Amino acid sequence: MITQPQAMATPTPDPDEERRRIQTARLLAYRDDGPLVHALAPRLGKGLPPVPAALAALLAVAVIAATGLLSSGPILLLPVAIALVLILPTAPRDHLGRFDWLTPPLLRGTEFLAVIAVGLAAGAPKWLLFVLVYVVGYHTYDTVYRTRQSIWPPAWVFHAGLGWELRLLIIGVGAAVGIVTPVLAVLTAYLFVLFAVESVTSWVRLDKASAQAGADAEQDLEASPEDAMEQATGEAEKG
Repeated sequence: MITQPQAMATPTPDPDEERRRIQTARLLAYRDDGPLVHALAPRLGKGLPPVPAALAALLAVAVIAATGLLSSGPILLLPVAIALVLILPTAPRDHLGRFDWLTPPLLRGTEFLAVIAVGLAAGAPKWLLFVLVYVVGYHTYDTVYRTRQSIWPPAWVFHAGLGWELRLLIIGVGAAVGIVTPVLAVLTAYLFVLFAVESVTSWVRLDKASAQAGADAEQDLEASPEDAMEQATGEAEKG
């Protein structure tokens, strides 16, 4: 007796596992880690708990800024060093804890506070600091909005955007050597062009694809049964 081979059943993904996977992917995208974090994360083992470490970094930078410890020279690298030492080791974690959703806002708050504190201590123009914070904030908003629509930004954007860690390093080094204003100007212009152009082109492509899909669906609905039958018959004769 010959039996027909049965097709292998496709395993159904576990809903909880899929939810955890998407949650992790979203929070990691919201962190906006750059090439340095991605290069070092595999070497950091299990890593630090993200929320306590990020909260400690934010409080430490706030205390340094409030006490007026920052003046000029290498001391301006202190907030950057604190952020790197405390937050970078949290990258290997899966961010599935009950409060791990707090990690991205704590990280972004630490980045913005460090940028403002270092920039003001180094004499950078306030309007330039505002523009840089706005550009990075727009990138964060765009990332959040896209992922909520199940549209994921390409991975190269986060690397090209340097990530929070390289942005802080560049500003900190520029402030320490006394060239923070030109460094901020170049960095802000670069990030503005990168994030704006990539975001606009991505949404334009999405709108065109949606419009084309809508037009195809409308055309299918408007076709009469006779036309559909004639088209199907013609295609069958050609085959």
